[in-house]
Amino acid sequence: MKTTRIALALAAAVTMAAAPALAQDKFPSRPVDVVVPWGPGGGADAMARQAARLAEPILGVAMPVANISGASGNAGMTRIATNPADGQTVGVLIAITVSSWATGLGTARPKDFTVVGFMQNSPSMLLVPKSSPFKTAKELLDHAKANPGKLRVATSGYGSQDDITLRYLAQQGFPMTNVPFARPAERYASTVGAHTDVIYEEPGDVVQFIKSGDLRPLLIFDDNRHESFPDVTTSKEMGMQISDLPNFRTLVVKADTPADKVKVLRAAFDKVLASPEWKKFCTDTFTCVAKPLSQEEAQKEVVSFYDTVQKYMQQFPQVKEGAKGG
Repeated sequence: MKTTRIALALAAAVTMAAAPALAQDKFPSRPVDVVVPWGPGGGADAMARQAARLAEPILGVAMPVANISGASGNAGMTRIATNPADGQTVGVLIAITVSSWATGLGTARPKDFTVVGFMQNSPSMLLVPKSSPFKTAKELLDHAKANPGKLRVATSGYGSQDDITLRYLAQQGFPMTNVPFARPAERYASTVGAHTDVIYEEPGDVVQFIKSGDLRPLLIFDDNRHESFPDVTTSKEMGMQISDLPNFRTLVVKADTPADKVKVLRAAFDKVLASPEWKKFCTDTFTCVAKPLSQEEAQKEVVSFYDTVQKYMQQFPQVKEGAKGG
């Protein structure tokens, strides 16, 4: 009997000693921080908060969101790059930031991060305020050609695909002036209030202004017309070859994060993408990804975009202006 009691006591002690180790082995066992490298109110912020909200019950931990804006998203990406590679910090990496790297406005590269969720993808548009005299893309471009640099376009910053597109348009004979804004809300307000003449933006970010009639889309940078905006002319119809700068949004971790932790996060965000709530969200914002991407496919998309921007930059003068936040 005494021997049995001793054996049970030893077993209990071993179990208690092992319990903390087992708890530590579980991932995640504490809140996962989500860094949005842009100010509140924009599409990246909305995406991150929706994804975090839906992923919390899947991962079983809180996912607090923090906005760290500046330098075309590079301020926030620096936070991710300098935090430990333990999967406890997830960041929002979007096309604008990748574009800034390719144009020399940041030191990071796609290889520095691992995509754990390819969440959204959308073509961008040129939109004008309701007071604008321009009713068609041709009218807008004809005016730009006849009045070089007179049209002011609200953008997310230098080095962004906004900037690349304006440089391309100038090369095609339609020069406009880039007016960068540090915060998405300020960018939207500038054109809604007619302080700028045009805004370069994806439709989902300004859908409330499109629905209210405060903004009118005139030109979409894509080969095919958008099913939700069938009357909007495409860049291809205008004879332009610039449909390869989509506005994608991903969730990433530091590149050397352990594979088992990457797998857990990817599985969670795959479930988010498959959920009815997410499908409604992306449909309402015109940002649904055509098909779920594997990790390898997602990484290739980011690298391919980076390479595409670099090819465009070979055609244009190098960016000399300081990067803006967004």
